[in-house]
Amino acid sequence: QVQLLESGGDLVQPGGSLRLSCAASGFTFSSYTMKWYRQAPGKERDLVASISSSGRSTTYSGSVKGRFTISRDNARNTVYLQMNSLKPEDTAVYYCNAVSVSGTYTYWGLGTQVTVSS
Repeated sequence: QVQLLESGGDLVQPGGSLRLSCAASGFTFSSYTMKWYRQAPGKERDLVASISSSGRSTTYSGSVKGRFTISRDNARNTVYLQMNSLKPEDTAVYYCNAVSVSGTYTYWGLGTQVTVSS
C-alpha cells in the first residue's frame, strides 16, 4: 500500500523556520522524483520545489528560492522541506508528491498545514 505521510506543519511567526517531512512507503522511493506543492485557500495547488531521484538536482519556484531547501534521504525513504524566513504568504497546506521517472505513476500525501502569522 502506497503511503506519503507529511508532518511538521505548524503555526509560526513571520521570519521563523519550519522543517516539513514526508515519509514514503509502498513503492521504490529512490526511483521517484519527489516534489512539494502548496495550496492556499481559494487558490490553485502550486509547485514549490522538486528533487531528482538521486537528490543531485533540485528546482524551486521563484517565490521560495533562497529561503526553502528540499532534500531527501533515500535510506530513510523521506523527503524534507526546510523553510526559512517564512512570510504570511507562505501560509498553505503543503503536499508531498511522488512521480515515477517514466511519469507513469504519481502519488500524493494528505498534506500538512503551515500557518505564518503573528
